[in-house]
Amino acid sequence: MDTTSPAQTDTRTPESAPRLGPEALGAEDLRIFGEIEAWRKGDSDAQDQRMRATYHVDKELAFRDSYQPPHPTILILHASVGSGHRSAAIAIAQDLCDLRDRQLPAFPDGSPLDPATRVVVADILAWGDHVFDGNKTATSFTGSTRPLYDLTWRYTFTGRALWGQGTFLNYVMWRKFTRYIGHIKPLAVIATHIMGANMAAGARTICKQHYPLVCVPTDYETEGLWPHKAADVFCLGNESMAETLRARHIAENRIAITGIPTRIDFRRSYDTAQVRERFGLPADKKIVLALAGATLPQPYVIFRQTLESVIPAFAGHPDLHLVMVCGKDADYAAHVRQTCAEHGLDNVTVLDYVNGMAALMAASDVIVTKSGGLTVTECLVSRTPMILVGRAYGQEKVNVNMLTNAGAAIHVTTARELVSQIDLIDQHPERLSSMVVNANLLRRPNAAHDIARCTLALTKLPADDVRHTVVTKKLAWTLFNFYWGDKPAHIR
Repeated sequence: MDTTSPAQTDTRTPESAPRLGPEALGAEDLRIFGEIEAWRKGDSDAQDQRMRATYHVDKELAFRDSYQPPHPTILILHASVGSGHRSAAIAIAQDLCDLRDRQLPAFPDGSPLDPATRVVVADILAWGDHVFDGNKTATSFTGSTRPLYDLTWRYTFTGRALWGQGTFLNYVMWRKFTRYIGHIKPLAVIATHIMGANMAAGARTICKQHYPLVCVPTDYETEGLWPHKAADVFCLGNESMAETLRARHIAENRIAITGIPTRIDFRRSYDTAQVRERFGLPADKKIVLALAGATLPQPYVIFRQTLESVIPAFAGHPDLHLVMVCGKDADYAAHVRQTCAEHGLDNVTVLDYVNGMAALMAASDVIVTKSGGLTVTECLVSRTPMILVGRAYGQEKVNVNMLTNAGAAIHVTTARELVSQIDLIDQHPERLSSMVVNANLLRRPNAAHDIARCTLALTKLPADDVRHTVVTKKLAWTLFNFYWGDKPAHIR
């Protein structure tokens, strides 16, 4: 095979070439390998000539080859299920790029990253033979079947049947991704979603590589379908997560308590008065920020219905100002504005998609939201108290329990409870101050940086010291590998 990488066709030096961002690099790599995959399945001589001239690769692109890429690649995988997994991936990429671009000490010996290092963020669902709609698929677990999902998740996927790692899906549906891994030979892979972690573990086995695999759960619990035995390190949100991983036979040296990563803008300080002026919000009222601009249709339908029932109650709270963020759903934003007009409310502001959400959250006094892992972590980092709305299932139930037990959040399930809590906050604002103090015990604003440094430290270990699944002659071992765990702490 020729020694030009299909994922790095620009031969200019990094100093002279325009550098793509991590997500743009991921999209470009997907485009190129999609074109190569289509070419491999065709039989046009003219196409052969054009592709060989463009990418300088052999048509029989193998899972394993002798090619050595000119630049190291750190691959960060997420899945387009909601927005949290992607946000966490971007947060880690930002810190890696910062270490690279500023040539800061990155490795344990103090040396910096190679300036030509490619930091790539990719959606693993886009790399399959069938491109899944992650949000649509997730809806089946967040609608009417949520109680069943909760039972399955809590009593099976959190401690009994555990996924050690396997290669079945790599061979059947993610062959393009596996060829991609085989060719770019990543320095490390970081996964913020189960599917990305499993595909990276399987590709490592098939391609006989030794890159470290770092798993970053984006909730305060870890399902049993992560490739537990194949992961080198789990970067966890808090110590209680570590307790449940120990029941899954995870050694202490493979557990790092880093926190859940948030983007750099959530870690900055903001002038509250300036932010409120920017968004046209009053400076002398308490701001109640409601985050209703979700990408998942469920369970946010119920969440929005609850918020709509509460909006009229703000007529009796002139010292409070409600801010409704409706995201890209223009129809819903118009509906909320109409509701406010019908009730003659002048202390409600309806916003569409917001640029500068971190600043808005930091300038608010309390945030009304669902209990997703990334959202509640962003609230913690922003030092803003939370009211969590709706019945919580699965890992979100763990998020709620963790926050409410620590006194860092309030949980309500009905509109009446929400109105009651808003009344109490208006009457006793000191409750918010106590929640901020309690949340300080949970805040880990440097999580993304710690995960980046942890990953880079693993790349310096000898290959034999990096945990990876040994390929055996038994096909069943490489295709499927379940094992039995003990009861996790929260259901013992």
